Amino acid sequence: MSPIRPARRLTLTEDVYTSVQALIMDHVVAPGERINIDALARQLEVSPTPVREALARLEADGLVRKRPLAGYTAAPLLTRAGFEELVEMRLILEPAAAQRAATGGIDADALRAEADLPDRDAGIAAFTAQDARFHHLLAESAGNQMLHEAIVRLRSHLHLFRLHFPPAHYGVSAREHHVVVDAIAARDPDAAGAAMREHISAARERHLPYFAARPA
Repeated sequence: MSPIRPARRLTLTEDVYTSVQALIMDHVVAPGERINIDALARQLEVSPTPVREALARLEADGLVRKRPLAGYTAAPLLTRAGFEELVEMRLILEPAAAQRAATGGIDADALRAEADLPDRDAGIAAFTAQDARFHHLLAESAGNQMLHEAIVRLRSHLHLFRLHFPPAHYGVSAREHHVVVDAIAARDPDAAGAAMREHISAARERHLPYFAARPA
């Protein structure tokens, strides 16, 4: 088990959230495992309060679950059926967001700055966090609050990266992001929507080998 570094004091709340998220994403806390708030607070050298705040955020993200009288547990991993439902929802929502962003006044340079992704040395949690920032900024730029919120709620896709993370994502996903940004910068909604559909579909294909031997 990797050692847990104490959270920095200056950004306590965010650091605790990031630290607990990494523990779940890196399988230090296993899927379905009960989370002991007091023990986690001691490990992170903080009080239980920021740990509870972090867990509440992670519950909204779909990474932990809270049950009456049982406390928090790490959420189970996506099944093949759940994965396919997630992809279907993303294909409905995110191309529409990209199309809307291409017709608005989005700062394409700001979006492009978020399009690059960390390499494998940074770890899975860092990769998925940056990937989420790109997709969420694009969704926010669509100018439809309900559409943005729906896409943000799909962060349950983080479970998939805990399950299996294809090395092919490194480098390739960032290039696909930039194709989307190029279309948005050109104010071409059809190209932007198509590029997002291709990105999501390609990501699905990169994951399918893992699920091939699993029941749907």
